[in-house]
Amino acid sequence: MKILIIEDESAIRDMIRMGLELAGFSCLEMEDTRYGLNFVRDNKPDLILLDWMLPGGSGIEFLRRLKRDDGCKNIPVIMLTAKAEEDNKIQGLEAGADDYIAKPFAPRELVARIQAVLRRVNQRAREDVIVVEGVRLDNVSHRVTVDEQNVKMGPTEYKLLNFFMSHQDRVYTRGQLLDQVWGSNVYVEERTVDVHIRRLRKALDSVVNANKYGHLVQTVRGAGYRFSSD
Repeated sequence: MKILIIEDESAIRDMIRMGLELAGFSCLEMEDTRYGLNFVRDNKPDLILLDWMLPGGSGIEFLRRLKRDDGCKNIPVIMLTAKAEEDNKIQGLEAGADDYIAKPFAPRELVARIQAVLRRVNQRAREDVIVVEGVRLDNVSHRVTVDEQNVKMGPTEYKLLNFFMSHQDRVYTRGQLLDQVWGSNVYVEERTVDVHIRRLRKALDSVVNANKYGHLVQTVRGAGYRFSSD
C-alpha cells in the first residue's frame, strides 16, 4: 500500500515515513501542495496523510479541491493537525476527510488509524456493484457477468477480480496480491498468482460472442499486474 505524506516539517515527515515503512507501507512525500492534484493523479496513492497548516495554501483547501476531482475524490484522507478543537475536526470531516488525528501522536496510533480507514474503504468497495466496460461484478449476488451473460469462475478468481476492479489502474506485485487476496497468514508460492491470473483471463474471455475482456488484466513487465480499461 502506498501512502502520500503532505507535511511541511521535514522532521515530522521523516518520523511518519519511518513508522509507516516499518509497518510495511511505501511512502511518497510532499512538503506543500504546489504539485497538487497532478501529483496525486500521476501516483495514485492508496491513502493521503494531509497536514492542515501548509505553506502556499491550507490542507483543508487542498482537501476540498481533491474531493471535487473525479480522478482523486475516492482516495481516503487522514488530516494531521495541531488544531484539536471540535470545530476544526468537524470542518475537516465535512470537507471529506476520513479521519482526523491531532499532533503530537504516536506512530503506532497513526498506523492503526490508517489500517482502520483502509479496512472501511475496502469494505465499501466489496459491497458495491462494480462495472468496467462490459464486465459487471455484483457482491450481493456474488455474480460476474460479461456483456450481460453469466461467467463461471472459481472463488479465488472472483476475489482476484473483485480486488482488481476495486483498485483500478494500480500496479500490484505478486506479493502484494497474495497479501490482499489470499491473506498475509497464508503461505502460497508467488507463481501461484500467475496461474490464477491466466484462469481469470480465460473466464473473462469465455462468453460466446462477447468482446474479449481478458486484456483488462494487464501484465506490467518487471513489476506485476494491473486492471485497467486503458
